[in-house]
Amino acid sequence: MADSLRQVVVGTRKQQAAQTEAELKAAAVRVFERVGYLNAKITDITAEAGRATGSFYKHFASKERLLEALLADVLAEGDVTAGLPGHLTDFRERAAVRWHVDVFWGFYREHRAVMSALQQAAIVDEEFARRSREMLEPDLHHIAGHLEGLDVPGDRMVAASLFTTTLSAAATAWFAGEKHVGESEMLDSLTTFLHRGLGGR
Repeated sequence: MADSLRQVVVGTRKQQAAQTEAELKAAAVRVFERVGYLNAKITDITAEAGRATGSFYKHFASKERLLEALLADVLAEGDVTAGLPGHLTDFRERAAVRWHVDVFWGFYREHRAVMSALQQAAIVDEEFARRSREMLEPDLHHIAGHLEGLDVPGDRMVAASLFTTTLSAAATAWFAGEKHVGESEMLDSLTTFLHRGLGGR
């Protein structure tokens, strides 16, 4: 009986901890949306979540670690998307490039506050920039794998990096208000630019 009660207590505490962590993450995203990552304070995040400041440090060692956790969540969501039917993998075909452009664009729209925070953090914190590059490395290998059979300009990992950097820069500018064309035309132009640049048919 005592063991059963202990298991219930432990399970309840784990659920409560997971809920608090999720609330802190959600609060951080809202704060980042309002004031930006660099201006956000841990006390802003805990106040937004309705939690004591001390509770933050039970889950995250710093604001940077919280942002890493948010990045991990976004990457995990991306892994699920990559496994869905319709995922085209041969970048010799324009449709495959377009699939990845559309998916990235949708992710950027949904997670704009996190994407912006990642960019801001990387500018001021080289150690964070290094860790985030390590976390993104599998995604680069994923893109590089789609370049098989293409006569890309240089190393495939370099080409994959150019692919993702171009997408990120374009999305950052467009969602910041630099909308010289409509969204559909923007995605078409991006797809054509990347497909031709990678040497697709």
